[in-house]
Amino acid sequence: MMCEPPIDELAAKTEDNKYILSCLIAKRAKELEKKIPAELAVSDKKSITLAAEEVYDGKVVASHVESN
Repeated sequence: MMCEPPIDELAAKTEDNKYILSCLIAKRAKELEKKIPAELAVSDKKSITLAAEEVYDGKVVASHVESN
């Protein structure tokens, strides 16, 4: 179970849309696994945790268009 960063604060980053949040974190985690596999192998954090932290810190943001 993920405790940090808090899920409610993460969801706020995507206008409380947890579907967008999960897609964003999953996509970023896959990118990290391709770009830095050696660093992930020696790190105590998994790619999904690093991706969630990047979203929480504002380093990764969702680009979506709201429909009217």
